[in-house]
Amino acid sequence: MQSNEASSSMDVDTVSSKAKVLPPKPKFKPLKPHEMASGQVQFRKVSVPPHRYTPLHKLWMEFYTPIYEQMKIDIRMNKRGRKVELKTRPDTPDISNLQKCADFVHAFMLGFDVIDAIAILRLDELYVESFEIKDVKTLRGDHLSRAIGRLSGKGGKTKFTIENATKTRIVIADTKIHILGSFANIKVARDSLCYLIMGSPAGKVYSKLRAITSRMAERF
Repeated sequence: MQSNEASSSMDVDTVSSKAKVLPPKPKFKPLKPHEMASGQVQFRKVSVPPHRYTPLHKLWMEFYTPIYEQMKIDIRMNKRGRKVELKTRPDTPDISNLQKCADFVHAFMLGFDVIDAIAILRLDELYVESFEIKDVKTLRGDHLSRAIGRLSGKGGKTKFTIENATKTRIVIADTKIHILGSFANIKVARDSLCYLIMGSPAGKVYSKLRAITSRMAERF
């Protein structure tokens, strides 16, 4: 019995000594050669709202082609998490392509058409600015409905006029407004929309818009 206990204690000591020699487990996954050369693989996730899930499914190839083939970014749809996942590849020419692709997908989720949102991939100075009607003026009930009507105009005429004059794209989603364009053009479009929210008639806004756009054209 004593010999067995001695041998068992020796075995425990041997195992414990071997356990001490073993190196600790790494906390992070070791990088691959291309990851060490160009930095660790980067990821982005963009949530898909319920009302944009069906359009995304129908237009998936219009997303996949420019992102995967032109920007060299991997893209997949996580159906369980309802998110679009983006990841850099070894042949991704620029890490900024990942953020451009994420902005492109996010713009579509806000309601912009693919044809308009894809400009984010091709131009560097485009971005999306969002604000709510209540940020400009607190309106409720019929007053809020009339303000939304002034923003769109009859048949969307007012919105289209502002878009064409400022070279932007505008999405009016209930009380939220999203503007896609360059910094200077977004400012002009936002000011015009704010005038309409405050109650200015469309004709007065058009005249201000023409004066501002003519000055911008002379400047450039």
